[in-house]
Amino acid sequence: MILLNKKIKMYFFSILLQVLLIIVPLLLTVAFYTVAERKFMSSIQRRRGPNVVGIFGLLQAFADGLKLLLKETIAPTSANLGIFLLAPVVSFSLSLVAWAVIPMSYGMVFADLNLGVLYLFAISALSVYGILMSGWASNSKYAFLGGLRSTAQMVSYEVSLGFILVSVLICAGSLNLTEIVLAQTSIWYCFPLLPSFILFFITALAETNRHPFDLPEAEAELVSGYNVEYSAVGFALFFLAEYSSMILMSALTVILFLGGWLGPLGLHFFDGVLCFAIKTFLVMSLFIWARAAFPRYRYDQLMRLSWKVFLPLSMGWLVLTSGLLLGLNAL
Repeated sequence: MILLNKKIKMYFFSILLQVLLIIVPLLLTVAFYTVAERKFMSSIQRRRGPNVVGIFGLLQAFADGLKLLLKETIAPTSANLGIFLLAPVVSFSLSLVAWAVIPMSYGMVFADLNLGVLYLFAISALSVYGILMSGWASNSKYAFLGGLRSTAQMVSYEVSLGFILVSVLICAGSLNLTEIVLAQTSIWYCFPLLPSFILFFITALAETNRHPFDLPEAEAELVSGYNVEYSAVGFALFFLAEYSSMILMSALTVILFLGGWLGPLGLHFFDGVLCFAIKTFLVMSLFIWARAAFPRYRYDQLMRLSWKVFLPLSMGWLVLTSGLLLGLNAL
């Protein structure tokens, strides 16, 4: 019995260690990504970025986090307090749980599920609830409209995202993310599936509520949208959830279209976590570039783009891809 208890304790300790090895680097990446975003945008817009706190302003994110932790948490008197406090926790937790199936190298994954893509779809669908809960529980018309906008936007673009993913899945012949990466040993899918790659990146911007599709946070009419009533830790959790989702979509883009941890041009001595991290950072840089370069869409333009442009294009490319694969197999 004592030996069994020791084995159980060691098992849970190993699980806890694996979870921390995912969460701690992710939170550090989020912190430095916020600094990198402000640095990149200041360079593009020819102004000064963070340059006071720490060397070259690298500790600015930690100063901002400390400020939010020390601020007083204020809840509206008419808010549903339980749901109001639960909403940011739900959003933040789901943004972390999704990383369980992301392979950063061969065998370097917390849970190598055979249905890893479906798992990510499920988590993505649940993440809508955190935003909708925050908008409804705040009992504010601006927060409620922001929550509804975000929900409609995310649900609309998830439809196109599904058809784009199916194009990749039928080429790889598997729903396992590791198998999808290994299927790109000879050629990355960004070349034969270039239209899907472009559509996926634009859809990822809309799915994560990022510029130029950050309509829930359109300051002109919604005063920051669903999180307008949040301060201190609640706002910080929403902020962390948004940036964690951006990094997740960047990593997913690398896995589906850019060969994951595989090196370029078949140079396998580049394979590994470092190669995966460099590719992910390059895709993350495109998120920053899009924010600095493009004006915000109107909401009617956003929804028209989803249902009248992206959905027909993604469906048409899926039919074309499946038809070509069937023809090649027939030959």
